[in-house]
Amino acid sequence: MSGAGGGRAGGGLLVVGDVVTDVVARHRGPLAPATDTSADIRTVPGGAGANAACWAAHSGCPDVRLLARVGRESAGWHDVRLRRSGVRPLLIPDADAPTATVIALVDTATAERTFLTDSGAVHRMNPADWSPGLLDGIAHLHLSGYLLFADQSRQLALAARESARQAGVTVSLDPASTGFIGDLGVERFLATTEGVDVLLPNADEAAFLTGLPEPADSAAKLSRQFPLVAVTLGAAGALVATGGEVVARVGAPEVVALDSTGAGDAFTGAFLAARLSGTSPAEAAAAGCRAGALAVGVVGGRPEVGAGSDRAR
Repeated sequence: MSGAGGGRAGGGLLVVGDVVTDVVARHRGPLAPATDTSADIRTVPGGAGANAACWAAHSGCPDVRLLARVGRESAGWHDVRLRRSGVRPLLIPDADAPTATVIALVDTATAERTFLTDSGAVHRMNPADWSPGLLDGIAHLHLSGYLLFADQSRQLALAARESARQAGVTVSLDPASTGFIGDLGVERFLATTEGVDVLLPNADEAAFLTGLPEPADSAAKLSRQFPLVAVTLGAAGALVATGGEVVARVGAPEVVALDSTGAGDAFTGAFLAARLSGTSPAEAAAAGCRAGALAVGVVGGRPEVGAGSDRAR
């Protein structure tokens, strides 16, 4: 990376975050209360942090690592799928909590989704899971915002951020959820994220954090606290802000959307991979939008693993 939110060239990407078992139920039209609604249901690997890591690898980042806590019952299943996506998993099996589970209700008429979330082992991550040595060979650290919404995992995130600061490694954050931000409190969230170099919110999260409904205004305001801000706008693309002003607007490819789950994670992964390869923030945002367009064309939040991307390690 270079410039705002830049880091050491030639290093890898470490994602610290969440691995989730996603149950994706695709239905058409409103749910029928108190009776059956026909749906196409699949169980797939997910999680904002894990998805972003997979998309970074898919986008060409040669060294992507993921630190996460999972239930012992599914640790092997998730390990295999991460490796097939080109990610080096650093998974901590938990004997006392299951892997986080999300039920994603996707309306196929609109491709919009609603999540029911059981955080499981994610919020059991704690400072004992962290070691500064995890940053060896790393140029950039990405934190999933879900870590901030429980005391133990928040302390882990803060320890990782401090280690990165001391090592000269840049840090990015995905705010993750307006609902969870509301529970934590906006002021506390912003205080906790002090020192983050790159913030990657969607338009709703940016508006929630600033109280400004216009994405350009909210991005500009956030960029007074964070050196680089990229706000995703769904089908409208993304915008980039630094130093209190919007410096780039990027469109998104037109696609037929099947499932919007993971589109923001795809943007994050591709954006970070592009920045690590030395591109400008605007070029990285364009790469992120292209990945997001690919993501909405598949069910689940990760890239399809084929001959070109099934790079087991």
